[in-house]
Amino acid sequence: MNRSQVIEQLPGLRRYARVLTGDAWAADDLVQDTLERACSKWLLWRTGSDLRAWLFTLMHNQHLNQRRALPAVPPLDIDEIQDQLPGARAPSDDALDLERCLQRLPADQRAVLLLVAMEDMSYEDTARILSIPVGTVMSRLSRARMRLRVLMDRELTSGTAPAVLAAQAGAVAGTTPALRRLK
Repeated sequence: MNRSQVIEQLPGLRRYARVLTGDAWAADDLVQDTLERACSKWLLWRTGSDLRAWLFTLMHNQHLNQRRALPAVPPLDIDEIQDQLPGARAPSDDALDLERCLQRLPADQRAVLLLVAMEDMSYEDTARILSIPVGTVMSRLSRARMRLRVLMDRELTSGTAPAVLAAQAGAVAGTTPALRRLK
């Protein structure tokens, strides 16, 4: 293993860490902890094996160890404080909505979804990284995609409700351009 091989993996490790932790600072710490562990355990890596999968395995295990070490704090439900959050929707909000929806997925589903969909890993590599059977990977991926679709639809619906209601009200009153042309 040489330095350039590890450097090539940094963007993927950062993306995965960011979504695992939900926080940029914690993600940077997780990447650093992963690289420190890789340096201290580099003799365990088999030359010719998949360095990327090995690093992601180290990161996943490091994240689980860190989560176990933290005191149990109930997660903050954004829906409960949504009315207190300021700001209007902007085009960049879709990325924030996706990130928020990803954080709402169960951790096991989120990990599979990110490794397969975002990091383009095979089911076999993902199963090896997470220490689960390939069938479990496929099942979790299916459930994660379905749940994410539901969450994103809910976000879009709740984010555009005033526009939808206005369009419906206009249609009922006959004030939409399409209805005016039909009259």
